[in-house]
Amino acid sequence: MTHAQASGRPRTVYFFGTCIVDLFYPGAGLAGIKLLQSAGVEVVFPDGQSCCGQPAYNSGYLDQARAVAWAQIKLFAKDYPVVVPSGSCAGMMKTHYPGLFRGRPEQAEVEDFVARVYELTQFLVDVLDLELDDLGPPVKVTWHPSCHSMREMGVADQPKRLLHQLSKVELVELPRERECCGFGGTFSVRQPEISAAMVTDKIGAIAGTGADLVLSGDCGCLMNIGGAIEKAGGHARPLHIAEFLWERTHGRR
Repeated sequence: MTHAQASGRPRTVYFFGTCIVDLFYPGAGLAGIKLLQSAGVEVVFPDGQSCCGQPAYNSGYLDQARAVAWAQIKLFAKDYPVVVPSGSCAGMMKTHYPGLFRGRPEQAEVEDFVARVYELTQFLVDVLDLELDDLGPPVKVTWHPSCHSMREMGVADQPKRLLHQLSKVELVELPRERECCGFGGTFSVRQPEISAAMVTDKIGAIAGTGADLVLSGDCGCLMNIGGAIEKAGGHARPLHIAEFLWERTHGRR
């Protein structure tokens, strides 16, 4: 049983903003916070938070990744759920933090932290049971799930359950949606040709849906897909699901 389930509907949560949201997609983070607040939840955003440590971890710098991870854990010390608008960063915390600290004095504290980590849509659906009213015009969208959100966080139908509540949103299934977009963080730098081939396949599938928007819960994927669409002269606009849900239910504010 998670902390949130044990204590009922949580009144307060932490929000881990992520590097990419902070530097490139602040609107996604603000929208995620507003969605939580509109559901009656107090949101605490600790100053000093930075990276989850995934780039260092994926590059084999385990000591550096451990130092970054521990710095984050200490900032989220109270027994609140930790909500993350990124399946990738949440997956790093949930899946890989335990291994980084296994057998160390910090292990118990790390395991307590890990038990409180949620991807944003997972928290909105599984914990808050959020209900939405659609205030926007008709639109056609498709959904790109990130690898880490599916395979590390177990986020599968939660985003679609939110989207299906919106009466004027047509969700077109993305062919081969479970395939990676090719970003993979450092992978796209180390293997640029393979990464480019993968994202070319992905934007071709997106174009085939005829969607106006391609939504995702990971800004790394959106950056990669959006750049490729722009370069190819494509039509679909990339958007984080938090921004989309906020705009549809509260208008542009």
